Amino acid sequence: MFALSSHLSDTRERRPFGVTNLTMLDRIQRLAKEIAPRLIEIRRHIHSHPELSGHEYQTATYVAGVLSSCGVQVREGVGKTGVIGELGTHQQPRVAIRTDMDALPITERTGLPFASRNPGVMHACGHDVHTTLGLGTAMVLSQFLDELPGAVRFIFQPAEEIAQGAHWMVAEGAMAEVDAIFGVHVFPSIPSPIVGVRYGALTAAADDLELTITGESGHGARPYEAVDAIWIAAQVITTLQQAISRTHNPLRPVVLTIGKIQGGRAPNAIADSVQLLGTVRSLHPETHRELPDWIENIVAGVCKTYGAGYEMNYRRLVPSVFNDTALTQIVESTVRQAWGETGMQLLMEPSLGAEDFSVYLDHAPGTMFRLGVGHANQRNYALHHPQFDIDEKAIMTGVITLAYSAWQYLSRWQTD
Repeated sequence: MFALSSHLSDTRERRPFGVTNLTMLDRIQRLAKEIAPRLIEIRRHIHSHPELSGHEYQTATYVAGVLSSCGVQVREGVGKTGVIGELGTHQQPRVAIRTDMDALPITERTGLPFASRNPGVMHACGHDVHTTLGLGTAMVLSQFLDELPGAVRFIFQPAEEIAQGAHWMVAEGAMAEVDAIFGVHVFPSIPSPIVGVRYGALTAAADDLELTITGESGHGARPYEAVDAIWIAAQVITTLQQAISRTHNPLRPVVLTIGKIQGGRAPNAIADSVQLLGTVRSLHPETHRELPDWIENIVAGVCKTYGAGYEMNYRRLVPSVFNDTALTQIVESTVRQAWGETGMQLLMEPSLGAEDFSVYLDHAPGTMFRLGVGHANQRNYALHHPQFDIDEKAIMTGVITLAYSAWQYLSRWQTD
């Protein structure tokens, strides 16, 4: 466990915030600026020690140490490897701030001096930044505990990349007595230090699809004597893709991707079984509900036509992230007050990527914003790319946005 940096300790001793003409936003900005060097150290440490989904043991221990150092009450081992921090435990209202901790099975190729020390594992989706933002927000708000107009719960979640961690955390009480929740995700296509705000649907619902097409084996030279599972699987894929454009409203997008095909026994034998694995993304709730039956009807029709059998396993993972209007307005207000018009980008389109932040929204209203981390005047690699990196100036932007948005929410609750 590490000792808390002097950046925060000195702030406590000097207490520079007693000046009455400073607003809470001013005070949060000043403190965030003071601890910014420490936050960069934290981010680089986490980046160097990435851990895969469900195995975030060292990260969780590190997070718990930082939280304890600034007086936050800590619960470890929540949702397997998750951590919860509490400020103002017995107060209401309670706002939650969720950040995720897991990395990806990707070999890093950034060449950074603090690159991953865990071969084949990398923070290629920015969860090292997310964890740092959660810790930085806790460090800032802990300085105002006596003035806090409510409680703040910090949720450090494992296993977002496999869309399981939010379910684990919720099952173990992470959303108990939570009135609202804020989330954040870095975005390299938005330049730092701009914040992207989106009303309504932000991300898509995501489901897993597993299909097994069963045919009848035979000699490769006499396919008419067999039932070719590979050819029928190809017909299934083609028909599904074509049917999307002719049977679904194009204003309610659906993306169906088959990412893995496995089957066959020999190059001169007709395959009797083929397994297809894929992902299904959608935005509209009604479309999301109808997709399993729609897919199965097409699969059944193709297989019946050519004399094949099938088994289908459709597994719902996460619903769409749908941002609450009032909470999104708070984030927008924070950004406009802190950085003016140039600091905010109104996102006009949702993403068909998925986020298990949506699981929390079944228990309380919430909103997630995009934190611009793109470098100016250089190539910015996409999320999940082995050369993905961020402009670290965005860390302070994210901490200020989360801390002041939480403060505004609690303050408005008290005045309503």
